[in-house]
Amino acid sequence: MSAPRELSVRRLGLCDYEPVRQAMRDYTEARNSTGGDEIWLLEHPPIFTLGRAAATEHLLAPGDIPVLRVERGGQVTYHGPGQLVMYVLVDLHAAGFSVRQLVQGLEQAVIDMLAAEGIKGERRSGAPGIYVAGRKLAALGLRIRRGCSYHGLALNVDMDLEPYQRIHPCGYTDLEVTQLRDLGLSWSVARAGEALVQSLAVTLGYELRDGSPALAARA
Repeated sequence: MSAPRELSVRRLGLCDYEPVRQAMRDYTEARNSTGGDEIWLLEHPPIFTLGRAAATEHLLAPGDIPVLRVERGGQVTYHGPGQLVMYVLVDLHAAGFSVRQLVQGLEQAVIDMLAAEGIKGERRSGAPGIYVAGRKLAALGLRIRRGCSYHGLALNVDMDLEPYQRIHPCGYTDLEVTQLRDLGLSWSVARAGEALVQSLAVTLGYELRDGSPALAARA
């Protein structure tokens, strides 16, 4: 039986969006079949991002919050302090995953993490992410480049949800959002990150190891 594939976890703290986005692209372009799979755990300052196919009419009134169109899948979403962002840098071929399997694995990791706390998380057909009682808790959007994934998942932990009123989250006009705090879990973003990566390791069959807490500077 082969040894579990390793998954390196970087804990990056609060980071501006664009430098991290560029670092993900650089990592993906430079890696080969021997490059390790990584998870980056972080938070972003307030920003709205629009996926490749996102319709601008779903961006209602951004106000003073920056807006950036990016290369991930999905519609418009919000990132801000108090939200756990988990970027997933996986070589799908080397890991033996299809894109669908990776997406389902990410969703299942959230579902299992919630179930351990007595909360029922659910998928919704045609709308990736995890929902609790009809409200969206976690959004998911990936980019696949050269057989490798980047971007990932955003989990609302303990944040100001007001900016979601300035958009149609994920392109749905009547979609409400929620967060762990409102579901009775008084977790920090760091605690949520540790719980989620542990759940993901079990779901996808990885062995976790600590990665560098910093990103390499771009050449």
